[in-house]
Order: sequence, then C-alpha cells, then structure tokens
Amino acid sequence: MRKEKGNFDDCQRAVKNLFASKEFNEQLKEKGARLSSANSINFGRLAPQIAYYFSTYLDLITSRQIKQGTPIDFVVPTGNFGDILAGWYAKQMGLPVRKLICASNKNRVLADFFETGKYDVQREFYRTMSPSMDILVSSNLERLLFEISGRNAKLTASRMKDLATTGAYSVTTEEKKILDEQFLGGYASEDDMIEAMYDVFEEYGYAMDTHTGVALYVRAQYKEKLDKEVKKEKDRDRTPIVVLSTASPYKFPQDVLYALTGNDVKDSFKGVKRLYLLTAMKPPKSLTELRYRQPRFKTVVDNDLAKMAEVVLDFAGGNIVPEPPMLKK
Repeated sequence: MRKEKGNFDDCQRAVKNLFASKEFNEQLKEKGARLSSANSINFGRLAPQIAYYFSTYLDLITSRQIKQGTPIDFVVPTGNFGDILAGWYAKQMGLPVRKLICASNKNRVLADFFETGKYDVQREFYRTMSPSMDILVSSNLERLLFEISGRNAKLTASRMKDLATTGAYSVTTEEKKILDEQFLGGYASEDDMIEAMYDVFEEYGYAMDTHTGVALYVRAQYKEKLDKEVKKEKDRDRTPIVVLSTASPYKFPQDVLYALTGNDVKDSFKGVKRLYLLTAMKPPKSLTELRYRQPRFKTVVDNDLAKMAEVVLDFAGGNIVPEPPMLKK
C-alpha cells in the first residue's frame, strides 16, 4: 500500500474500530451480515498455531533429537505477536518451552519492549523486505499483557488507551520480571537478514522467505550470547533452538532472489521463474496461474473510517465484484 494511503497499523486500527462500533454492526445486521477476521485479531487464528509447537516437539522426540520433557527454545519472527503468543499458550498448556525469542525486523518496537519494559510507537515506520512484520502496534501483545497482569482487564484497557493517546505505556517491575523469564527480544536489519539467508543457501541449498531470514539471524545472535556466558566448551548451553519458518519464499520472490543472488528483478513473475531456476523448488500452482488472471478488486479506500464503513456496507449489501474469466494463455 502506498504510504499516503496508510499502512498495516492504520488498517488494523480501522478494523478494530469497526468491530467495536455499535452503530456499524447494527447496519450490518440489517443486511444480514456480521464481521469476522481472518488475521490474529481473531483468536481462532491463534488456536491452530498452538498445535504447531506441540507437533514440532513430537517431531524432535520421534527423530531422537530430544527426550520427552527436554526444554527447548523457539525463535519466532513476528510483527503482530500472534504466532509467538500461540507458543506462549502452548507453554501454559505444559509444553516444555524454556524461552520464546521474539524476532523483529527494522521496526524493532517489540525487541525494544522486551529490553526496556516500555512499549513506544513514537518512532519512524519502515517499509522492509519482511512486510508482514512492518507493524508498530502489535495487536496480540494486549492479550499477553492481560495474562501477566493477573487478567486485569481494567489495567489492560488503560494501557491500550495510553497507547492510543500518548503512543506509549510501560509494564511494572514485577511484570517485567515475568517477561524476562519467558521471553527475549532481538532484531535484524535488512543487511543482517540478507546475510543470514545467503549463508544458509550457500551452505545447505535451502531458500527461505525474508521473515524466516530475520528469525535465523536473531537465532544466531541468541546462540552467540549464550556461548559467551560460559568459558569452557563442555559448559555450553545445548538446549535445542527451533526457528519458525512462516512463509514460502515464493511469497516474496523478488526479495528472496535479491538476497540469494544480488539480482534486482522488478517483475514478480520473473522473480518466481528465476527463483525456480536457482533452487529447483517448484513454486505453488496458485502463484504460477496468477499471471493469467485479471485483477478482481481495484478499489483503494482512503485511510478514513467512514469511507471504509461505507465500502464494507456496500459489499454486504450485495454489491460484490464479479469474478472475471481467466485470460487465455
């Protein structure tokens, strides 16, 4: 989305406001519709992600890399704090998780929060090669704050109000101690991410997406920190560290290709083709077919709540854009 039209934070804020609007929901009801969300505003998005952590742990057991009960660490690339919160819920359910390492990109608001205990969005917003993490207001952190505050809804609401009005809030010393026991934050610059992706591809032939590249770099920094804390090789920390890979590299073909080869390709479909030639990894059929489809939705809505509500109500009223026929190859 072009900068003048807003960013993810603007969109998510608007969606939340629409969810909370009694008048808007009454209007939707009259049209026989109600709102839901496919992103992690909806806890239904987090619930299946919890299972990934248990599945990973069982894979480590069955492959004889660990024994049942062995604690492990997870490094999670995240912007909206959903996937890593799912890991925290898994830990509360009994999974032997030692640390959850929150990996941020250049928009390091979460990394700074875990370091200082202060959440501060009064900073420059960056558009990066890991766009799903280009977020300053991490929606699911609110859920974690609710939990570590003793499920204090009033305090959590007060903090969210402070964030909306002043752009910042802080946790207590006691809450910071709880966070330090379970979480650690880290971040990667664009160059750090590219280097991590390139090194792994050169050594193992494994191509990853840019978000996973962020996590891989943060994992390396975390391991280096652990190793520095001991003097003898035999005393080194042997806890397994799992990096969550969150997307196909074909979701960001141009940026992945640039990281692996230095070639800057402007066309996405050329990027897919060249990435395939480089990696021999077959791209998803849905992406290769996309080239031959006509765009269905072309409307760009201004960063204006009233206009967004109008478009949604129009859609709910039956004014749905028809699906165009596929272009002939």
